[in-house]
Amino acid sequence: MGDRGTSNHSVVTDFILVGFRVRPELHILLFLLFLLVYSMILLGNVGMMTIIMTDPRLNTPVYFFLGNLSFIDLFYSSVIAPKAMINFWSESKSISFAGCLIQFFLFALFIVTEGFLLAAMAYDCFIAICNPLLYSVQMSTRLCIQLVAGSYFCGCISSVLQTGMTFTLPFCASRAIDHFYCDTRPLQRISCSDLFIYKMMVSFSLSGIIIMPTIIVITVSYMYIVSTVLKIRSSEGCKKAFSTCSSHLGVVGVLYGAVFFMYLTPDRFPELSKVASLCYTLVTPMLNPLIYSLRNKGVKKALKKLLEKRNTIV
Repeated sequence: MGDRGTSNHSVVTDFILVGFRVRPELHILLFLLFLLVYSMILLGNVGMMTIIMTDPRLNTPVYFFLGNLSFIDLFYSSVIAPKAMINFWSESKSISFAGCLIQFFLFALFIVTEGFLLAAMAYDCFIAICNPLLYSVQMSTRLCIQLVAGSYFCGCISSVLQTGMTFTLPFCASRAIDHFYCDTRPLQRISCSDLFIYKMMVSFSLSGIIIMPTIIVITVSYMYIVSTVLKIRSSEGCKKAFSTCSSHLGVVGVLYGAVFFMYLTPDRFPELSKVASLCYTLVTPMLNPLIYSLRNKGVKKALKKLLEKRNTIV
């Protein structure tokens, strides 16, 4: 694909995922680390979905959202981890143009969907604490399905826009993507076009359409929640109210903290950007089931029941 000046009209058919710039002997260690984390993601999220689907006591809105959260975590990590692990053993480290596009599209779809789903879960917490007597009426099955479907719809629209804007750029600077998966900023670096308008459009779509609405919903919901909790006089009531949302708040903090860290990392530190990306592509999906299983009494009881049932069968 030549240099910037001579290959403006070259057609890119594949890319090279550079990955982590470490000594070759450390690739085995990285492979084992990715394998361990991905195994925990599979075990935690598949286990969470199994518990929710098999225990009728968890047939409530909060667990419906939680099951979808586990599904999203499982799939967007699966878009990244297997290819990254293969590349630790591969000499070429190549990915086809179509494969890169599909990876980019699916990851953008699931990560944006998760942001909107977390906003829906914040609204669920708000209704549960601020209007507990009307909870079953307001959080109807129909509304829950609409909120989840709306999250996927917003994720899909956002992903189509981001993928369309990114993969219509001319890639003539290089085939080498300095990352372990196809992401926006590494792809920008190998484009030979003027990126000012592109960056403005991406920034608007990310901040105006995705990040700001979800943050506003989450923030306003928790402002009302805190206001309501402060009015509760009994310590037991405060503790119960706090336990209702603490898991969700932990998941929100982990995801948004990692995303902000990644996008606020300057371009001149690509290795630091990769570590930040690792946090929300693999670490967050691994931690989410742990956060909910450790903090949620319903999940712990259902897990205990499932294990007892299995031991009885054995």
